[in-house]
Amino acid sequence: MKTILFSALMLATCCVKAQTVNSVADPVEWVNPLMGTASKGSLSTGNTYPAIACPWGMNFWMPQTGRMGDGWAYTYDSDKLRGFKQTHQPSPWINDYGQFAIMPVTGKVKFKEDDRASWFSHKAEVSRPYYYSVYLADHDVTTEITPTERAAVIRFTFPKTDSAFVVIDALDKGSYIKVLTAEHKIIGYTTKNSGGVPSNFKNYFELTFDKPFTFVSTFKNGTLYRGEAEAKENHVGAVIGFATGKGEKVNVKVASSFISPEQAALNLQQEVGNSSFDVVKAKAKAAWNKELGRIAVEGGTSEQVRTFYSCLYRAMLFPRKFYEMDAQGKVMHYSPYNGQVLPGYMFTDNGFWDTFRATFPFFNMMYPSMNSHIMEGLVNAYKESGWLPEWASPGHRDCMIGSNSASLIADAYLKGVRGFDINTAYEALIKNSNNSGPLTSVGRAGVKYYNELGYVPYDVDINENTARTLEYSYDDFTIYKLAKELKRPAAEIERFAKQARNYRNVFDPETKLMRGKNKDGKFQTPFNPFKWGDAFTEGNSWHYTWSVFHDIQGLETLMGGKDMFVKMLDSVFTMPPVYDDSYYGGTIHEIREMQIMNMGQYAHGNQPIQHMIYLYNYAGQPWKTQYWVREVMNRLYTATPDGYCGDEDNGQTSAWYVFSALGYYPVCPGTQQYVLGAPLFKKTTITFENGKKLVLSAPKNSAENRYVKAVTFNAKPYTSNWLDHNEMMKGGIITFDMDAVPNKNRGTADKDAPYSLSQELK
Repeated sequence: MKTILFSALMLATCCVKAQTVNSVADPVEWVNPLMGTASKGSLSTGNTYPAIACPWGMNFWMPQTGRMGDGWAYTYDSDKLRGFKQTHQPSPWINDYGQFAIMPVTGKVKFKEDDRASWFSHKAEVSRPYYYSVYLADHDVTTEITPTERAAVIRFTFPKTDSAFVVIDALDKGSYIKVLTAEHKIIGYTTKNSGGVPSNFKNYFELTFDKPFTFVSTFKNGTLYRGEAEAKENHVGAVIGFATGKGEKVNVKVASSFISPEQAALNLQQEVGNSSFDVVKAKAKAAWNKELGRIAVEGGTSEQVRTFYSCLYRAMLFPRKFYEMDAQGKVMHYSPYNGQVLPGYMFTDNGFWDTFRATFPFFNMMYPSMNSHIMEGLVNAYKESGWLPEWASPGHRDCMIGSNSASLIADAYLKGVRGFDINTAYEALIKNSNNSGPLTSVGRAGVKYYNELGYVPYDVDINENTARTLEYSYDDFTIYKLAKELKRPAAEIERFAKQARNYRNVFDPETKLMRGKNKDGKFQTPFNPFKWGDAFTEGNSWHYTWSVFHDIQGLETLMGGKDMFVKMLDSVFTMPPVYDDSYYGGTIHEIREMQIMNMGQYAHGNQPIQHMIYLYNYAGQPWKTQYWVREVMNRLYTATPDGYCGDEDNGQTSAWYVFSALGYYPVCPGTQQYVLGAPLFKKTTITFENGKKLVLSAPKNSAENRYVKAVTFNAKPYTSNWLDHNEMMKGGIITFDMDAVPNKNRGTADKDAPYSLSQELK
């Protein structure tokens, strides 16, 4: 404990002085899990919670400030904690499932969430990915938590009292609990969820205590039943108690399973067993340092290092593992699609509309073996439900648009990820391309119009139609590239090559923007390019016009050439942040976040425009990318509770920062290219999974020197505005000569521009 408090003090001191960090030996200690927690429904600064978890863990734990069912389960500005919850929440908008809570109390038996709540202070709170501690003032109890992937150890430090209690709340929607006094154990299940579950869904839990119970009761629907050890109702829980000496520590080992009570016990034995709190804590810390340490940064300020590793932590939380190991160590999962227990991998809690952009390309670069398992999970989801998931939590959820699973699968396979059934995955992509699904987020809503007309019309009662057209067009590009790799029939390849150019069908030459188009081929009128929603998804035309990831040269041509293209890019930052929110009937938080950031129409707090800054590279003005990337990192990110400028969204907004700090970004997943920006640190060393090391060296980097004067790759001059994935995987040294003034001669030739489909298909 003293070591952690000392580390926290040292970090705080470094931040005040903004000292340069020359090496990072213990990266997990630089992570602030509270980054982004000062959020609310009307204004997101991340919409995160402090996840006490292992990388991609099946179960997370969190302190709970919000009431039962509140998606904002932990908010930094709250005064009280109501419990400590096992959570599977990927987003406050999607909410939680399979959750239950535990809470220590003293004095009187208080089991209702408001009654048991305790005041707390961040001054008496320590938050790390692998460890959480807080002092509960009303109960004079310190709670500590450390995780494994499917289990955790919780340690309560009680005062001297004959009335120490622990409440286990299995929550509502149908729950069961049983106290096994002789075994110091509590078992049960919760069915609480927010949708996307089969009818037989349960999360079975088991808790074992290292202290005998002298008090046992259960509660049902708000009524306490003293002495009763078992309860089954809509909302049940248990209260156990004992006498404690001053400073006495009571340990609770807890695990859960979506498969069975026996599997919950097995998970606890496999992952905790006889290990002490401190042993589990050390293993969890080592797990984080292993993954975080794959990227070592040097020569940035303490705040930049904190922000970098805090974002890297967020990028490795989702999708969560939804599989378990049987007694023989074989991988198995409860299917959130058909309710059966089946062999193989399964992952969940991800919205691909957000994460196809940078999170999954990051996995392909850094964690291809993990992504191989994720891809196998996608294939299993298709086999078990008939559809690829687009927003799973834990099963299909009706949220967002597109069929962006195509991007995930194609980018993984084209970058060499193997170990999954690519033929079945491709079959699923073809099905998506021809069918609407049972939910609007599954398959392709409006696909009949799209396949016949080349766009989804504005006037056929399919919302966000132009955004759908643009995303389907990009997804068709990724299928085209994958079909070529798989040597599919020529007619099939040509189909997707043609559909990859469908973005042109919703481009309005008059306004030089994407615009809704009616079934008769006429553009929608009236047209307000500042109108959010309507033809677009959580954005306006100025945001979505750039969603031609695969053919920026084609978009340049439509706009009238490079000069006009750059003028349009510049306009995003120079226009005032005006908006029309009439589609929503009120100002949604994404609009407000754009309005208050003082960057014009640039809405980094939401995903559609996050790649746009990198597009100057396609028009021969890479120095503008370099300027704006640094502006966004400096102004819109910090490792504080208000550290994001909008929803963090399953690692996407964090992955943008991680990539951008490295000095490049995957504008178009499905290609081998990363588009150059400028590195944030003087030196970054990346250790790839194949053991090769890539060093990104920028010794002159500083707050003033944000521009790239010259680049060398393995000591050879390099003028391209992009890096090749396969070349990077071989390792080497990329050196950036940084300067305070832009070099307007480097990267300006046509040959220096990144890939566009128009280069390939004349």
